[in-house]
Amino acid sequence: MVPAEDIVPEFEPQVLSPSSVFTPQVLVLSSLAVAVVLLAIIAIISRRKSTSKGDALLLVGPSDAGKTTIFSTLVYKQTLPSHTSMQSNVSFMPLQDKHLRVVDVPGHPRIRDQFRDYMADAQGIAFVVDSSTVSRNGAAVAEHLHQILHAITSLPPSRPTPTLVIVAHKTDSLKATAQATPDQLAINRVRTILERELEKRRASQAGGVGIEGLGAEDAESEMGGLECRGSGEFRFDAWEGGEITFVGTSVKMLRTKSALDEKSSDADGLASLTQWIEEL
Repeated sequence: MVPAEDIVPEFEPQVLSPSSVFTPQVLVLSSLAVAVVLLAIIAIISRRKSTSKGDALLLVGPSDAGKTTIFSTLVYKQTLPSHTSMQSNVSFMPLQDKHLRVVDVPGHPRIRDQFRDYMADAQGIAFVVDSSTVSRNGAAVAEHLHQILHAITSLPPSRPTPTLVIVAHKTDSLKATAQATPDQLAINRVRTILERELEKRRASQAGGVGIEGLGAEDAESEMGGLECRGSGEFRFDAWEGGEITFVGTSVKMLRTKSALDEKSSDADGLASLTQWIEEL
C-alpha cells in the first residue's frame, strides 16, 4: 500500500474556450490598436511620398530677368509692374486638380542663395533668362546657372531630381524671321550663349584654373555640376544631371485677368511655361 503522502493528485489541464479569451472588450481594443498602426503606416508613407516628390516650383535667375512678373501672372492671373525683389515671394498657383506652391527667389548675387532653403521641396526649377540682354551678360548668367546645376547634382540619391526648365523670357523684344518665331530665336540665343559660357567654366576647372574671373562673385572654384556624356564638352542635351527643357515666354504689362483667361496663345505669352508646369 502506498502511503497517502506519496500519492500525487492527477492534474487535469483546463481548456479555455475562445469566447472566454476573445471577450468583446479585447476585440474592441485589438481593433483599435490595428487601426492606429495602419493609420500611422499610411501617414508615414504619404509623408515620404510627398517629401520625395516635392511640392514647389522655384523661379530662379538673375535680377531683372522677369521672375516676379512671371510669378504674379501665374499666381494672381494679373501682370503688374514689379521691382527688384529682396526676399522670396511664396504663393500658390491654381491648377486643374491641385494648387502648386510657387517660390520667386531674388536674383541679386548677395541673396540668391535663398533658393537652397527650398531645394528639398522643389518639384521643378525654372531658370529665367532675359533673352534681350543675355548677349552682353552671358558670363554672369552662366555663373548663376552653374550654381543651380551644382545644387541639383549635389542632392542625395534618396531625393528625386527636380525637373529643370530654362525660360528664355522677353521674346516679344525679338522680331520673327522667315525661318524662326521669336520664341525659337530667343531659345537658340540663350542656349548657344549659355552653353559657350558654361563650357568655358568646365574647361577652366578641368585645366586646374580658377573660374573667379568668368563672371563669378565669390565663386567656388571646385564647384561641379557641369559633367556631360560623350566628349565631356558641355551641352545641355548631354548633361548628366538630367533632362533640361527650354521654353520661350513673354508677358505684357498691365494685363487683366480676363485677358489672361482667354484661350488664345497670343493672349498668354506664358503658354509654353504653363504647359510645362502642368506636366510636372
